[in-house]
Amino acid sequence: MCGRFALRSPGRIKFDRAASSQLPLAPRYNIAPGQEVLVVTESMGKRNLSSLVWGLVPSWSKEPKGFINARAETLEEKPSFTESFLRRRCLIPADGFFEWTGKGKSKQPYFFQLKDEGAFSFAGIWDEWQRNGKSIISCAIITTTPNDLLTGIHDRMPVILSQEAEAVWLREETEPGQLREVLVPYAPSEMKSFPVSAQVNYAQLDEAGMVEPVELCEVPTTGMLF
Repeated sequence: MCGRFALRSPGRIKFDRAASSQLPLAPRYNIAPGQEVLVVTESMGKRNLSSLVWGLVPSWSKEPKGFINARAETLEEKPSFTESFLRRRCLIPADGFFEWTGKGKSKQPYFFQLKDEGAFSFAGIWDEWQRNGKSIISCAIITTTPNDLLTGIHDRMPVILSQEAEAVWLREETEPGQLREVLVPYAPSEMKSFPVSAQVNYAQLDEAGMVEPVELCEVPTTGMLF
């Protein structure tokens, strides 16, 4: 799964600024489920930037309970994701993400990023839920099997798209078979990782130090607080 990520350089996001409302582009170091995230969509050939809730609530759901991740292998099988996969795809900008290794409450977080530490996009889907006058527009990050860098840390990783794959993913007329082809593990040779502070377990904290390397040591006995 992908349960936390960072976007330290939101100014690098590519979208049609003339077609988008202005959104705050402050650095984020510990983005957690339930929070608003920046999302890029495409309409009439123009890329638009908006803010959606991280945790996709299907339009037909009786309760506003969201899915933070969607497995690439079952997108066309799960009713929660099928229509969004076919009609409501998006990019979720990031420049790093966290995964944990270990068992129980003593888990060590690691930060994963591109070798050049640049911004990239997760493959995402979105939906709009409406009930009793309330509307929630939300999104989920698509995950796939881990590459060699993630193996041993976690059995899933978020789908990171190349610039070419971003265009394929957003294009409205892209066929399902072409979409499936881009939902693959990112090349491990183009990534790097290191252990970080267990402070990332606390969703209310959002500080630059959370993406700085630390020496491996015993992790405080605390669980993740989303």
